[in-house]
Amino acid sequence: MIDLMLPAFVAAMIIVGIHSYLGVHIIARGVIFVDLALAQVAAMGWALAELGLAQSVSTATGLPEETAAYIVGLAATLVAAALFSMSRMDNSRIPQEAIIGIVYVVASAATILLAAQAPRGAEHVEQLLTGTLLWVTWPRIWKTAALYLVLAAVHWVFRKRFMLISLHPKEAIALGYRVRLWDFVFYALFGLVVTASVSIAGVLLVFSFLVIPAVIAFLFTERSGPLLIIAWSTGIVATVVGLVVSYRGDLPTGPVVVLAFGAALVVAFAVKVVLGLRRA
Repeated sequence: MIDLMLPAFVAAMIIVGIHSYLGVHIIARGVIFVDLALAQVAAMGWALAELGLAQSVSTATGLPEETAAYIVGLAATLVAAALFSMSRMDNSRIPQEAIIGIVYVVASAATILLAAQAPRGAEHVEQLLTGTLLWVTWPRIWKTAALYLVLAAVHWVFRKRFMLISLHPKEAIALGYRVRLWDFVFYALFGLVVTASVSIAGVLLVFSFLVIPAVIAFLFTERSGPLLIIAWSTGIVATVVGLVVSYRGDLPTGPVVVLAFGAALVVAFAVKVVLGLRRA
């Protein structure tokens, strides 16, 4: 069991670590489905790469085909990041969530059409949704960890600015910050994370890693330190439970872990209700 599940566990912990932090920003910004949209755009890019574009980029640049595929997926994600950064419109009747939903729907349709042109298209779509977490290799894990470490360092350097724009955008504007520019930087960094995560964990699990631990954390506190501690703890416990149930029940790993996160959210709501009744 250890030999089979250890790489999946380590990969999941790495993804949980950075996604739980980013989830706090996403919840604070009120753009809950931006991760799902960017993940779907990344999946569309990977589907496009599978049709031979990655091989063409590899031939033209001399890069390994896997790296070329990542570049194709990232390019699609950065286009979406630019759109999201420009869609923050004050006093507009068009909410940003509408733009995010449109991007998600269009990317989903494009992914299905692209996958239909590839051999075993249905299997490819399923892999993009549920991921291949159980079959991740150690070289892929270390490359992803190195990328996330660099991105985490960038977020640490600009943490106050990112947090101010996420929590108090009007105050950031009053201070003279170029909010749309910093939104693009945030979403571009976010796109780098999501593009790598989708290739390992799939769209559904990446969304769960990002949103559910952050939602659970916000149920109990709004302080940044406890928020991250609760989010990370919840993500770790839910992931371990999901992996164990998946292994013992011989069930698909991605969907089982997603259900474990859903169960964790139900438990958190129950605890919140009990605590509220006791205070009353």
